[in-house]
Amino acid sequence: MKLGVLKESKEKEKRVALTPELVKQLIKKEFEILVEDGAGSESKFSDNDYITAGASIVSKSEVCNADVILKINAPTIEEAELMKAGAISISLLYAYTQKDLLEVFKAKQISAFAMDAVPRISRAQKMDALSSQANLAGYKSVIMAADSLGKIFPLMMTAAGTITPAKVLIFGAGVAGLQAIATAKRLGAVVEVSDVRPETKEQVESLGGRFLVVEGTDEVKIEGGYAKEVSADFLAKQKKLVEDKIKDADIVITTALVIGKKSPLLVTEDMVKSMKSGSVIVDMAVESGGNCELSEFNQTVIKHGVTIIGESNLPALLPINASQLYATNISTLLLHLATKDGFKWEMEEEITKGALITHQGELVHEFTKSILSK
Repeated sequence: MKLGVLKESKEKEKRVALTPELVKQLIKKEFEILVEDGAGSESKFSDNDYITAGASIVSKSEVCNADVILKINAPTIEEAELMKAGAISISLLYAYTQKDLLEVFKAKQISAFAMDAVPRISRAQKMDALSSQANLAGYKSVIMAADSLGKIFPLMMTAAGTITPAKVLIFGAGVAGLQAIATAKRLGAVVEVSDVRPETKEQVESLGGRFLVVEGTDEVKIEGGYAKEVSADFLAKQKKLVEDKIKDADIVITTALVIGKKSPLLVTEDMVKSMKSGSVIVDMAVESGGNCELSEFNQTVIKHGVTIIGESNLPALLPINASQLYATNISTLLLHLATKDGFKWEMEEEITKGALITHQGELVHEFTKSILSK
């Protein structure tokens, strides 16, 4: 079976779907691998690295003629139209945002698997690209904030006086938020964290962060690890607590996302106005609308004396590590779904069912159907 690796065309994207090391491993399992010319250059993997690993360097059209197309981001309409009928696509797809692309997939009988739809279950952890990339994004968010902040993170006692530690306020204790906590603590900051899910308190505290407890947290209904139902009274109490804390924060990092919906607004313009001059906000949800009212897509702006960073693709700023981790994720999923001779098509198997979006000309993913039908 031929695997094709396309060069990413999305703006500011520097990652690649397969690294030379993973190419070697897949060739040992008797896959043939075609890599588009220059696909790994932004991740510091040369064409010669891929050739040494056993891959063939070819044109985009030749890659698109492979049996399976591997990408970081969703294929473009042009790329999908170049794919042969009945091909298989594996990428981060966010299918509920790709209505036109899904129509091409259906017309060409392309079976599309979405890395972002891989079920978050224990046996699929090595395939979990959302977590591997969010982990790096959480780290990078703190490094970028530190670079923009005009002061150091740790407590420092000198002959000229004592420098107090920086205060970091983090919204959300998911994978990105937890890595941000760990990174900020390693740099010596005082870290406070807000999350509507009470079960994250123990994780936050284990990393040295202070969990901001809102009265009535026990009343929040959680389903599948996400907040299912939050009362207006609880939200008002949380807003008041955060408003008080944000005034003293040197850095605010927001990570809140809602699948299939616009990101929740967490930091209003009035809250930005209340912050200290020179403080920094990193809005990690800017691609989905943003958690900060004043953040701008792929821009760093200064408003009311506060630096607001709206970088939409933080993992791509660490392309070597991000590509290494993603390559492990996507190759593990591939080897779960297929052998060198073809795909198993175990349609009721949990990972297959969870990640398969289109198949045999039909949209088969129930969640994507539910979002697109609204």
